[in-house]
Amino acid sequence: MKDNRSNDLLKDFLGEIREKAADFPELLEIFENCYNNTLNTTVRRMEDGTTHVITGDIPAMWLRDSAAQLRPYIFPAKNNEEIRELIAGLVRRQFFYICIDGYANAFNEKPDGSCWEKDDPDQDPWVWERKFEIDSLCYPIQLAYLLWKNTGCITQFDESFQKGAKRILEIFHTEQYHEENSSYRFRRQNSYFQDTLSRDGRGALVKSGTGLIWSGFRPSDDACTYGYLIPSNMFAVVVLGYLEEIEREYWKDPELEKEAGRLKEQVYRAVEKEGKTLTEEFGMIYAYETDGFGMYNLMDDANVPSLLAMDYLGYPAEKETKENTRRFLLSSANPYYFKGKKASGIGSPHTPSDYIWHIAMAVEGLTEASRERKIEILKNMADTTAGKKVMHEGFCCEDDSRYTREWFSWANAMYSELFLDVFGYRLKK
Repeated sequence: MKDNRSNDLLKDFLGEIREKAADFPELLEIFENCYNNTLNTTVRRMEDGTTHVITGDIPAMWLRDSAAQLRPYIFPAKNNEEIRELIAGLVRRQFFYICIDGYANAFNEKPDGSCWEKDDPDQDPWVWERKFEIDSLCYPIQLAYLLWKNTGCITQFDESFQKGAKRILEIFHTEQYHEENSSYRFRRQNSYFQDTLSRDGRGALVKSGTGLIWSGFRPSDDACTYGYLIPSNMFAVVVLGYLEEIEREYWKDPELEKEAGRLKEQVYRAVEKEGKTLTEEFGMIYAYETDGFGMYNLMDDANVPSLLAMDYLGYPAEKETKENTRRFLLSSANPYYFKGKKASGIGSPHTPSDYIWHIAMAVEGLTEASRERKIEILKNMADTTAGKKVMHEGFCCEDDSRYTREWFSWANAMYSELFLDVFGYRLKK
């Protein structure tokens, strides 16, 4: 939109929120900054009726980020047709992009060849970056489903949705046998090691036939150490269930419904069998990554999907293993858990050591049972903006004036979502 139309679109909803949050003026001020910022600065309605959403300080649209950015607006969309259509337009654009290249993670507003790096001489001019990440294909299904379930909107279910859904299932099946069946390669010259894939673009060797889906990159856009990224496979289980229901209830396509259901069960069994490992200190926990041969990467990353986000995503985790994993994640045993005088929380190898991410703090709050603890985390987020009163990517746990990304819309959306959760706004999943 790139104007102040959010003030008109959100007027009634924000009035409702101001009444409920009157006792928390500082938190409310930051919420309004974050909530208005996305609509005012990152959203553009296109002539074809779709919606293009840039990530913030990078002029491209990530499939993942754009879905997360507009998710908190599903609440006012229940009673506001224009916001409903704004979100539905994003879903239509996401599936338009998936039909162009199902392996790409980020796209241009127009086919002008803009890109982070020219990684492939045959790269489509619509594609900003072609890093294959499972979550890039999960988020558009999630957003389409949540919009439908919470508002009744169905305009997102156009022919591109069906075509894209079939393409997603095809890619997931292919990447269960990455070594034998996949032609996907990613090579970035003269870059950091986490920005490219080993073995001439194939990535680290994984065992085929486990039932898990291979991913080249994490939601951080960093290369996976081991190709089976467990949080992303968990997310796939959830959205395949969503797709199964969409095909049954809306499209009436029994073949696609069955295919989604079979794949969901296959991946779920694989996560529960291959994605766990026994630790001496915490007992059985979920691993962040595995190769299927018995090697595990025990950590978490701030970006969603993460292990910390299991409940937030709706994954049906085994209770004791989930609790053990959470204890591990929020401890110094997790190599990306940092604690300092300003805050404690999970960071990422994508940013410097001792940098905590506001996204991870929001996820921790959204997965807490106690409202008091949720408020405590929300206040800590508000106190670590270096006076900017909007969220950042990562900030130093000792000094929040040291941070990455001045303008990061996904983080603003996550603060907004936790704020809304504190005051009783929760999506039907």
